[in-house]
Amino acid sequence: MPKTRVVVVDDSALVRGLLAEIINKQPDMECVGAASDPFVAREMIRNLNPDVITLDVEMPKMDGIDFLSKLMRLRPMPVVMVSTLTERGAEVTLRALELGAIDFVAKPKIGVADGLRQLAEDITEKVRTASKAHVRRLPPAAAPAGAAPGGAAAAGVRPAAPVASLGRLSTEKLIFIGASTGGTEATKEVLMNLPADAPGVVITQHMPAGFTRSYAARLDGLCRIRVKEAVDAERILPGHAYIAPGGLHLSVERSGANYIARVKDGDPVNRHKPSVEVLFESAARVVGQNALGVMLTGMGADGARAMKTMRDAGSYNFCQDEASCVVFGMPREAIAHGAADEVLPLQRIAPALLERLRSTVGAAIHRV
Repeated sequence: MPKTRVVVVDDSALVRGLLAEIINKQPDMECVGAASDPFVAREMIRNLNPDVITLDVEMPKMDGIDFLSKLMRLRPMPVVMVSTLTERGAEVTLRALELGAIDFVAKPKIGVADGLRQLAEDITEKVRTASKAHVRRLPPAAAPAGAAPGGAAAAGVRPAAPVASLGRLSTEKLIFIGASTGGTEATKEVLMNLPADAPGVVITQHMPAGFTRSYAARLDGLCRIRVKEAVDAERILPGHAYIAPGGLHLSVERSGANYIARVKDGDPVNRHKPSVEVLFESAARVVGQNALGVMLTGMGADGARAMKTMRDAGSYNFCQDEASCVVFGMPREAIAHGAADEVLPLQRIAPALLERLRSTVGAAIHRV
């Protein structure tokens, strides 16, 4: 079986060498080239035709974002970003995911050599996943909302006209979303199409500590509902979405008539922290038939068993279909476990959620 051919793009000779070493130790992949800047990388891509690129975010001559934007318009291919664990690194990485990067690796600011070696398994798994991912060409005029200065998110202005209004909606209902690779954009698509009075939404997206706060803030500027990083013991309110903080598990509990968020440390579950399994298990145990489950794009099987438990407890569940997934692993496993009531393209999930709510709550939906 042919090996996955990787080109490493990084301005640091140390990082280039370490990444090449990590990749070449794998029996199923090889580093066929290492470029110090995007201009060298461009020639390598043309001559070597790699399967995957690892791309540094910040480089001289042309930064990684500009290069990625051009690449995804002209020669779309799987890209894994190499980012720094800083607020600036998080912002730029989220922009890269909007532009079509498959995933990212967060390298430490200090102790880079030891840090990257410790991340070897994570790096190679993401390269492996990227090699099988669905890559989409970036439209010529692509500029995701809020990315450019003066955009709605940059100005802190929320979209004015709702897509739909659910009217008086039972606060008993909660929406649960699980996602991994490709999920930052998939979750954004769902949340942006929910009205301001949607039920509370609780989300576990596989993401390391330091990135979820920036991600939540980014979504908060784009969506009609409020979006924030979850805080332990806070009440889950309609019209709000709560994202599991990177490196911590998120679940829900009942407190009197209210639902509250539980944010706790603990061992990884299915190798993940936060884990979709933890969130969905609490949905089955605490919310039951008042839960709506959504499994979006992602690698692996995290959450599949718990989503079936949700369905057995009376929830109604949606899984993203293969054609619209970056990686179909998590939805495929949930479907195989018998957890799905409906399998839909990404763009149809939010409307289907609203339709399900309308039919179960009896609230009229007024199209605007």
